[in-house]
Amino acid sequence: MVPMACKREYTPKPRGYFRISFPEKAYKPLDMPVPYTFSVPKYSYSEADSFNPDQPYWLTIQIPANHSQIHISYIKLNKNLALHIENSRSLVYKHAEKASSIDEQTFVNPIKKVYGTLYTIKGNAASPMQFYLTDSVNNFLRGALYIKEVPNADSLRPVIKFLSEDVLQLVESTEWKSIK
Repeated sequence: MVPMACKREYTPKPRGYFRISFPEKAYKPLDMPVPYTFSVPKYSYSEADSFNPDQPYWLTIQIPANHSQIHISYIKLNKNLALHIENSRSLVYKHAEKASSIDEQTFVNPIKKVYGTLYTIKGNAASPMQFYLTDSVNNFLRGALYIKEVPNADSLRPVIKFLSEDVLQLVESTEWKSIK
């Protein structure tokens, strides 16, 4: 016979997540010597892409409070727009294995001569948003949002929603400029 004091009822506790607080939305212009410009969050900082030092116009936008980065790559077109669009699309669809869906949204701003596609990747993919922008003749810009955490769409949903607004702001504010 087992004494009553030795019997314990065990109730597993549900897994908990930390409360996430977000800064107030505010933007500033990108301040780097590159052939494009756009608005970046005031709670971010931009730096040259350390993995590709031979690419002077590639950069990383760090958002430390959310353990996130937006990787930006730039290519000067040489009558090869279709190739770069297809490469960008292929990089997006590499996430299809983990994604529950991939939504494509066309972006057109004829006044600034900025055209492209914004991809929203739903599910447990490493990158929840990617995009490419071009003027169709000279400039091609590709971006990808990464959150430096294990991809868990449920727990990261608030962060993804918050950062999606920043990516959209970046896309909508993009303009081409010449480097001196």
